[in-house]
Amino acid sequence: MMQRKAIGEIFIDAGLITEEQLKKAIDKQRQLGTKVTIGEVLVSMGLITERDLAKSLAVHWGVQYLNLSDMELEQDVVKSVSREIARRYKLVPVARNNGTLTVAMKNPLDVFAIDEIRLITGKDIDPVIAAEEDITQAISQHFGGGQSTAEEVDELIDDISTGDVAIDSISSEDEISVEELRELSGEAPVVRLANLILTRGIHDKCSDIHMEPGKEAMKVRYRIDGVMHEGLVVPRKVQSSLISRIKIMADMDIAEKRACQDGRISATVDGRQYDFRVSTLPSLYGEKIVLRILDKGSLQLGLNKLGFLPHTLEMFESIISRTYGIILVTGPTGSGKSTTLYSVLSKLNTGDKNILTIEDPVEYELAGITQTQVNVKAGLTFAAGLRTMLRQDPDIIMLGEIRDQETATIAVEAALTGHLVLSTLHTNDAPGAVTRLLEIGVESFLIGSAVVGVLAQRLLRMVCPKCKESYMPPRDAIKRLGMNIDDGSEVTFCRGRGCEYCKGTGYKGRVGIYELMPMTDKIRDLVMARAASYTIKEAAIEAGMRTLKDDAMEKILLGMTTLEESLRVVYAG
Repeated sequence: MMQRKAIGEIFIDAGLITEEQLKKAIDKQRQLGTKVTIGEVLVSMGLITERDLAKSLAVHWGVQYLNLSDMELEQDVVKSVSREIARRYKLVPVARNNGTLTVAMKNPLDVFAIDEIRLITGKDIDPVIAAEEDITQAISQHFGGGQSTAEEVDELIDDISTGDVAIDSISSEDEISVEELRELSGEAPVVRLANLILTRGIHDKCSDIHMEPGKEAMKVRYRIDGVMHEGLVVPRKVQSSLISRIKIMADMDIAEKRACQDGRISATVDGRQYDFRVSTLPSLYGEKIVLRILDKGSLQLGLNKLGFLPHTLEMFESIISRTYGIILVTGPTGSGKSTTLYSVLSKLNTGDKNILTIEDPVEYELAGITQTQVNVKAGLTFAAGLRTMLRQDPDIIMLGEIRDQETATIAVEAALTGHLVLSTLHTNDAPGAVTRLLEIGVESFLIGSAVVGVLAQRLLRMVCPKCKESYMPPRDAIKRLGMNIDDGSEVTFCRGRGCEYCKGTGYKGRVGIYELMPMTDKIRDLVMARAASYTIKEAAIEAGMRTLKDDAMEKILLGMTTLEESLRVVYAG
């Protein structure tokens, strides 16, 4: 308990958490058992990151902290130990100096690991601490993260094809019985191939895995930082057993191939818990499967971690401090809306409010908040759940999405009766949310009275920190951005050359860009008068709104992203 208190004080002194949040984490730790540390609980709750944890433990244990993401590691130094040892103990050698080997470890106090490395290498060991995610990334980068090579994949496919039931000897997939599919999907090579596809997606930090059947073969593609990348090519003769394996893992009906299905897979990879949302779609050459990867440990909660510029953040914090009204977050699928809403809830979850959510589905669990998942078959829709929530004495309600008039009307009524309602819409910009609500069927006077602010957002890929370089952009490109510059002035942008760390893309990670429209009296009058969207936009800019293009331009000048990325995501529209 004394140790827990000491590390907890370090978190508080660093401004990472409050005393109230620490108390909640300690309560949750008691429920989970003593094997889970208070730091791991705080990470799982989204209150701190793994890097925050490592830095605090460095202070607590009196060891050096290393940020591996900023370091160029030498291959021969890293491979002073085997991949198996590195993964087992969560460590990576980072430097050699005379007879001493510096090793970055998740737990630099693990004397068994230190003794084993000393015996293997014959060197004195200098243990330092690093974030677990950075260690895993380094292992993946230098050892391949346990991923199979092309030859090993081919060997797996050959093993599948030459099993007791030869798929390529059957003339039609429809002739394969359910029993045969279940038998094939349970064979070791099929299991290993399915695991390979999932673990590769995790190691590459992708958000979605696409398994796409074709006439000759099935393609496996990965969405990394919002962009699709080619992965494996699986021969058609292996397709049925592989699809069946994924469906069995997701608890789906493998006999049903003509209807869409949804499922979920939970898996532990490198000691971390991951969830996969699985969706199947019948297509011309078989079922297409898309798996959305949900990594609870990587969820970066906190408005100050999402990329808000100071002016926008100050305005947004003022809006969410309201006790009633509707706050909308808009943007396309995959633009980070859920993360923003979770960050808002995390900030508002001070222990003195009753916070309820209804989501489809619940992506991440938030301690101290009651979360409900939509279940249409059981009659639990957004509208039905929202009605019930209003009888649960809520202070704050988070509604996953406003999709129809019934849900929108109930949300407006809730906002007008003293509740703070957070929700999302699919619109291109903030002023467009008003038009969307009118199209759904909400009366203009209700929109003007209930809505207190709209936040539109996108995600831009960030320049890789390890191969970042400055350059002078073409003047015509600068003019296309709408920048007014003198003929003699110079503007410097940044870009990534492409390296092993970013897999040659020049980008690593993503940052949000935002457009925040406060509902001022002038904008409210325009809404009630059903003014055009562009008129509302002009009034919002007068009230201090920075457009998505303005925010992107600022982040280009700060060297966070590139001109090309902004053109792809924002200016192309």
